[in-house]
Amino acid sequence: MPRANYKLTLTLLTVAGVAFALMQTLVVPALPFFEREFHTSPEWTTWLVTSFLVSSSVLTPIIGKLGDAHGKKRLLVISLAIFAAASLGAAAAPNIQTLIVFRALQGAGAAIFPLAFGIVRDEFPPHKVGLAIGTISSVFGVGGGIGLVLSGVIVEHLSWHWLFLIGALPVLASIALIVRFVPESRVKTPAKPDYLGAAALSVGFGALLLALSEGTAWGWTSSGVLGLVALSAAALAGWVVIERRVQDPLVDLPTLLRPGMAATNASTVLVGFSMTAFFVLVPGFLQSSDFGFGLSPTVAGLTLLPFSIAMIVAGPFAGALGTSRGRVLPLRIGLALGALSLGGLAALHANQLLFAVWLPIMGAGMAFAMAAIGALVIDHSQPHETGVTSGMNTIMRTSGAAIGAQLAAAIVVAHPGGDGYTLAFAMAAAGALLALAPTLVLARRPRLAAPVPA
Repeated sequence: MPRANYKLTLTLLTVAGVAFALMQTLVVPALPFFEREFHTSPEWTTWLVTSFLVSSSVLTPIIGKLGDAHGKKRLLVISLAIFAAASLGAAAAPNIQTLIVFRALQGAGAAIFPLAFGIVRDEFPPHKVGLAIGTISSVFGVGGGIGLVLSGVIVEHLSWHWLFLIGALPVLASIALIVRFVPESRVKTPAKPDYLGAAALSVGFGALLLALSEGTAWGWTSSGVLGLVALSAAALAGWVVIERRVQDPLVDLPTLLRPGMAATNASTVLVGFSMTAFFVLVPGFLQSSDFGFGLSPTVAGLTLLPFSIAMIVAGPFAGALGTSRGRVLPLRIGLALGALSLGGLAALHANQLLFAVWLPIMGAGMAFAMAAIGALVIDHSQPHETGVTSGMNTIMRTSGAAIGAQLAAAIVVAHPGGDGYTLAFAMAAAGALLALAPTLVLARRPRLAAPVPA
């Protein structure tokens, strides 16, 4: 591939990733608006976030495995098309139930990341892989930060329909350009998707998240919540049994249990947990007139600009540092900065200027962590495994994200008067600190065993 095509391919993959990440957080600050617009309850509007995360967790490994077997570019285009169509459908949704369904369909777009990582590893020269993956990984936080900024402006000055159209338009353009300019990956591995495992995982995650979202309203020891927890445990246990017996599992458990891969995924769960808790907490705190700063949605969004700018600046630098010094160093730097920022938000958030100081620290930390994680997954994978291992890592991130979002919201509701935000920020900081522990078993330069011939 000529040098110009490397740059164009990376640009197109990055644009697609930004569009997906943008859509993941764009609706979060607008949840109270949707509650009023559709005359519904907070429990229903919460599913605009959780349905997206659950479908991302389940659809990503299926699409990733299909990409390994039938071509990563082909499945990338298909997942982008589903994502764009669902975005257009969401923009025209007449009620909250229909909107939730289209949000779930949008979750297919999460496959953008593992498919893009696979294309980069298959087609880019080795010395460019780290920087390219770091750049693509960092846009998850960049797009998420931009989504938080734009949401208030759109809701206040345009129409809520534009929340979804803004995500669809760049994806539609990206599809046409990817078809024309991005090469198909030459590495293919025959595989059959594990639909039964996907169904069991969906039930397990869905029941768990529903229990978390309804725990405050129903009571944490109510029969409904306990029944959902039991259903989740049974479904997840059944999923493990299925994964051990099926020929092509949704998640390859032996691969998942490799020390390097297990450590990377453990950190990923906690990064998703802490980062999404941050995304959910900050807009609500900034807009609260009771114990926050009482900002308008637009001003609250603009307050998050330093976070987004720090993500944009730090992402490529983190990728380059990982290439030259090993992936573990930027991961540890990112987690330490994230924990520092979240701890600062928990302890010192009474002053608006001081609150704003913590935001770029969080942005830089998340950029370093996400860039390193994306590269670590590739480092611990054989070329034929990239779709599967990246898909597994996305499951880890989105499951942690869903739990972090629900727990953060539950803590705020259960502890009114501002104490809930202090506790929730402290919980997120603890998650980031805990994510440092798995990095102790990660090697600076992992060495994979040679693949066993079929």
